[in-house]
This record gives sequence, structure tokens and C-alpha cells, in this order.
Amino acid sequence: MEKENVLWAEDVLKKVTAKMAQVYERSKDKIPYTTVNGVHDDKSVDDIGWWTNGFWGGIMWLMFNVTGEECYRKTAIENEEKLDKLFLNYRMLDHDNGFKWLPTAVANYKLTKNEESKNRAILAADNLAGRFNSNGEFIRAWNDWDGDDIDRRGWAIIDCMMNLPLLYWASETTNDPRYRQVAVKHANKALKNFVREDGSVKHIVEFDVNTGAEVKNYGGQGYKDGSSWTRGQGWGIYGFALSYRHTGDRNYLKTAEKIADYFISNIPESGLIPVDFIQPADVTWEDSTASAIAACGMLEIASFEECSDPDRYRTYGLKLLKALTDSRVNWNENEDDLLLKCTAAFHDEKHEFSIIYGDFFYIEALCKVAGKGIHMW
Repeated sequence: MEKENVLWAEDVLKKVTAKMAQVYERSKDKIPYTTVNGVHDDKSVDDIGWWTNGFWGGIMWLMFNVTGEECYRKTAIENEEKLDKLFLNYRMLDHDNGFKWLPTAVANYKLTKNEESKNRAILAADNLAGRFNSNGEFIRAWNDWDGDDIDRRGWAIIDCMMNLPLLYWASETTNDPRYRQVAVKHANKALKNFVREDGSVKHIVEFDVNTGAEVKNYGGQGYKDGSSWTRGQGWGIYGFALSYRHTGDRNYLKTAEKIADYFISNIPESGLIPVDFIQPADVTWEDSTASAIAACGMLEIASFEECSDPDRYRTYGLKLLKALTDSRVNWNENEDDLLLKCTAAFHDEKHEFSIIYGDFFYIEALCKVAGKGIHMW
């Protein structure tokens, strides 16, 4: 990484550190998802099983790694321990186990070798591997939803590529190949059925639960069926890059580059990313989380010696990161939100607000550039 970019990231991290010191005092006992009037909500109170509940702990580990301050380590561990309730309710365990326990238990174990954290993460990996459909060779996404009769048994989503590192880690840690075998089967299925010829990715694909044949794909959190939901593109870039990191399979790296190339070709001049690359021209909604995730993915790609063009992916990863820093970060230390204009899904009633995983991936990307990252994935 060029020295000027490292110095830039270090300078921005100083500003993040100053803000997070204030946010921490207000939110240290919470597990936030978003902010209401600039104040973090608390999912540990109203929805402990929510899929984003590992990201606050992940931010705490990143801040601990950057500052060395014990308070962040303490709160990260508390976040991890609060998630123990999920192991008593299978409805709270799903394809997002990686998002919950990679930034918490796995990060803790990698940094401290804590055996309780190792145990938690392996339990989560066992549950994730148990969602594998052996005939279809995919990991089922959501559990049944209360209040509807939609059959989701054959549904898989691009997001799951980011959860596969939990299985890779479990295989490496236990020396048991089964976890890796499941991850590789799912990654191969996603490579074949989720990635379009132009490099864009589908969000939801439904497979026949007995044969694995593709039945249909859905727009999911994007604009419409066949569209290009930008956060999904980010999951694809970063997820396939991580599968390459863990397996060395060049097909995954080529796929990550292919999706990144598609993303790059659609970056607006401003560097700020819409919710969907094919949303109507009169819709201006953005999703800063898609930008932060894609930046992480491109920086990950650029870190590999086998990358076809490291300078290209590093340049565009930094373009996304700098555009966010210049225009979409709230530096007000009296307010808890950091990354602005984040959108969960195109058809939600609410758009462009604060979302905790936006903050996480923004800080993680800065840490990558500054050489202060943690390989929690």
C-alpha cells in the first residue's frame, strides 16, 4: 500500500477513534442496529437473535486492536456472551451464524485463544453446516417465517458467501474436513448459479430441494427480479475473495474479480453507490453499506499476489472509501451514527439511515489500508 494512503487511513482512524470514544460511553451496554435521533437502539433488549448482532462486538475488537484500550475488549466479550441465548432457540440460528460469531467469538479466539469462544464458534459452525442440503449442494438461507406460508426450503442467498469463513475456520481449527467440504460445495454452487455472465449477482436463488436444480431467482432486497442489488454485489466480491483466501482455488479469485469489475463499471462519478445499479433514474436512494463492503472486498482482492491487477482493485477500493469519508460520515461526537445513507432493502419503507454493519465494514476497510486489520473472516 502506498505510504500516502496508509497515512490518510491512519489520519481518518484517529477521527474514528475520537468519535468512538464518545459513542462507546453511551452504547457500551447495548448491541446496536441503527440510531433513533442520533442515539443507538439496543437489539439485546428487543431482538437478541437479529442477524447483525455480531457487528458491534466486531467494531469493539477493531477498536481494541487500533487503540489497545481494555474497555473495548471488555464490551466485545460481553456482546459475545449475550449471544449465548441464541443456542437455546433454533429459530435464532440460521445462515447468518457467521455474521454473529465471526466478529465476536472467532475474533476473540484468534486474538486471545479463549477456549469458551472457540466452543461457541464451533457450535455455531455445526449449526451452519447442518443447514446444508446434500442433494442440492447449498446451504439453506432463512428458517420458516411466522405469518406466511412461503416455502423457503430451497432458498439460498448471496449473503451466505460471507458466512462460509465460519466453516473454513472450524475446519482449520478442528482439523475436520467436513466443515470445509460443506463450504466449498456451497461456494461452487453459488459460483455456478448466482453469478451472471456480466459479473452481476442474484440475491435469492430457489433450488429444487431434492435435485438441486435451479427453480427461480428473486430480486430479494433489490429493485426487482433480475436486478443488481448493490450490497449483494459487495457480498459477492468479498465473499468469493475470502473463499479464495481459505482454499487457494483460483476460480474463486477470478469470480471475485469478475464481480468487482462489474461493480467498478457501474460506480457513479461521485463514488457514492445506489441501492440497486438498475433502480429507476428518478430514484436517488443510496446504500453506503454496499460501498463499504465492496471496498473491503476490493482491498482483499488486491492483497493477493495472484491478483490479475492489484493496483486496479486497490485504486477503486480506495475511491469508494474516500468518497464515503468525504461525504457520508457523521463526525459529530454527540451522535452515535457513523456511516450515513445506508439502506437495508429497496422496497423497505425507510431508506438512507444508520446501520451498524455499515460502520463495521467502513472501519474494517480503513484498518486494512492502515495495516491494522484483524483476519476475523
